[in-house]
Amino acid sequence: MLVLGIVLFALGLLLSIAWHELGHYTAARRFGIRVPEFMVGFGPTVLSVKKGETRFGLKAVPLGGYIRMIGMIPPAPGERVGRSRRSGPFQGMVDDVRADSVRDFEPGDEDRQFWTRKPWQRIIVMLAGPFMNLVLAIVLFAIVLMGFGVATPQPVVNAVSECVVPASSQTGPGCPPGAPPTPAAQAGFQPGDRIVSFAGQTYPDWPSLQRAIRDARGTVPVVVERNGAELTLYPTLIENQVPDLDTPLGADPRYITASFLGLEPIQPVMRQTVGQVTERMGEMLEGSVYAIARLPEKVPALFGAVFLGEEREVNGPVSLVGVSVMGGQVLEQERPVAVEISIFLNLLAAVNLSLCLLNLLPILPLDGGHVLPALWEAVKKRIARLRGRPDPGPVDLARLMPIGVGFAAVIMAYGLLVIVADIVNPIDLGL
Repeated sequence: MLVLGIVLFALGLLLSIAWHELGHYTAARRFGIRVPEFMVGFGPTVLSVKKGETRFGLKAVPLGGYIRMIGMIPPAPGERVGRSRRSGPFQGMVDDVRADSVRDFEPGDEDRQFWTRKPWQRIIVMLAGPFMNLVLAIVLFAIVLMGFGVATPQPVVNAVSECVVPASSQTGPGCPPGAPPTPAAQAGFQPGDRIVSFAGQTYPDWPSLQRAIRDARGTVPVVVERNGAELTLYPTLIENQVPDLDTPLGADPRYITASFLGLEPIQPVMRQTVGQVTERMGEMLEGSVYAIARLPEKVPALFGAVFLGEEREVNGPVSLVGVSVMGGQVLEQERPVAVEISIFLNLLAAVNLSLCLLNLLPILPLDGGHVLPALWEAVKKRIARLRGRPDPGPVDLARLMPIGVGFAAVIMAYGLLVIVADIVNPIDLGL
């Protein structure tokens, strides 16, 4: 089942990559740009078929994909097609990039090159790929949340904590020596109690009640429904170290000091509304942006996981190899099929959201690295028009390629480190 899960999730990733490239391909064709290649994967071609003027294929290393558009890089000033070659390491690199951009150039392609399109058209072409991943992520999240449901805490007691232990010090069941009893245990709360009101206020869900508990002080009247009858309990709240409820989704745990009661709510699986799905998507988006911003600082932990045998961070970076292993872990567990499908789709949705955001980074060779020069070109054209000056022409993206190669090397090195970590020290979801 582990192997089957890895294979199925890998297929899901390939479909996500193809879906991303389909966005670029469709937009490019819409604006009359010739696309000679549409490939999923890198390296040697495993199979391919030519349909119309485009060759569609699958390559041996399924860690990405691309479409080849004619004239991605503008030619040198005074040329229409970049074919010249100068000496020198950087000049030669720039000219090689220009030449590769028109490798499949044919007569009649002069006005079908990417760089000849208006800046807003090029921006749409480059954003179409990440947009497709975003759409797929939203659809998958909606299927999971509205179709299968998600564990949703309710204001009903599932368990009463016996003693007060700081959240960062909890190591398992049982109480450490000297730990005082919780206010909930002292006040007589029992599993099954439905909390009707807290300090005279009613709360429709557990998150709002939880925040009210943390903001309260001293002895508070709590009305509960037990065996069909209502009774009032009077717990005296104390301060304790508790998880920060405002920690971004997927970030490392953070803790604060707040009032503490000591209740664990029931968490039935409930289907969500459209509004709840929207809220959840916002949380996922915020968490993903936060995680991507912290990628550089994760390097020491990855190094330790690979070379020192340190434990992997559950919320640390993961490659397509690692997330495929996670997919295998899902099917490996003895769980209801609906639960396995839900977790599986949720993982795939998270991957698509990450692919969307990563590709929006304004660095070459990512999609955002082509969007930023197009935006700058549009600004330059606008300024020139307002000043009555001639069109300044396209931004010479080829001159940025030495920098792009540097960024590509860093991205590849980082990706290789994550892949090695996923192979020698994979993340255990603890399912």
